[in-house]
Amino acid sequence: MTRFLLIRHGMTDLVDKAVSGWTPGVHLNDEGRAQAAKLAERLAGAEVKAIYSSPLERARETAEPISRRFGLEVQIVEEVGEIVLGEWTGRELSDLNNEPLWRRFNSLRSLTRAPGGETQLETQARMIAALERLRERHPSQTVAVVSHGDPIKSAIAYYAGIALDLFHRIEISVASVSVVTVGDYGPRIVCVNNTGFICR
Repeated sequence: MTRFLLIRHGMTDLVDKAVSGWTPGVHLNDEGRAQAAKLAERLAGAEVKAIYSSPLERARETAEPISRRFGLEVQIVEEVGEIVLGEWTGRELSDLNNEPLWRRFNSLRSLTRAPGGETQLETQARMIAALERLRERHPSQTVAVVSHGDPIKSAIAYYAGIALDLFHRIEISVASVSVVTVGDYGPRIVCVNNTGFICR
């Protein structure tokens, strides 16, 4: 079985304030850089054999201390990037909360498309497809995948058999690690949203 460490990037200045999406140039802030360094320490005993990251800066910056810890190159995988939110990208959450389509999007993720963007179902499909390719590449190994809150929630929901419209019940904090093992006979969710030392 392949053991996935699904890691959300560290803190940025836009977390819980605006839709970062695929906006270029969103970097970890001081808190996020400290979280990334601590994350590498937390993973020290995890025997990570490969590190993959979303192409976005905040994810790559979170992956870098892990790569130094294990002496591994960070490999970029487009498919584990953030959900594409189209015209909502860069907007403040306080502004979006007044829009009916945004409210529908957050209550019916499986069927509601962001204007000019993706549905959550499309995000989930590309995330799971990417993880399946990595499973084939790394049988019986531990693989770190640095991604974003919504794609990780989508993956956890898929492996748990939870409808996407209920995925807000899953919390994925910045710099958290969720551990899932996936084999030929299905997945096993070991822990979700771990912010301490990593579950075995």
